[in-house]
Amino acid sequence: MLALFTRTSIRTMPPSPAESAIMTIGEVADYLKVTERTIYRLAGAKQIPAFKVGGSWRFSKADLDDWITKQSIEGPDKNKTASPPKKNDQGDK
Repeated sequence: MLALFTRTSIRTMPPSPAESAIMTIGEVADYLKVTERTIYRLAGAKQIPAFKVGGSWRFSKADLDDWITKQSIEGPDKNKTASPPKKNDQGDK
């Protein structure tokens, strides 16, 4: 009698589908509560994590969640410098 053995490998738990989800422009727009045009603009300007597949934008939900957290901590205007205070031309009197 021939015994068949299967080889099993130890695997780590894969990320849940929600964590590894790849989203489209429309899904991201719904998720962030903005228009698709806004998502196109942000992706094109590399202000939001995105990549292209066959000419279509795609987004990792995990990357978006990290980006949202970073935006919440640093603020959206982290790269802009504050304008210096205006001088009083009249001087102190």
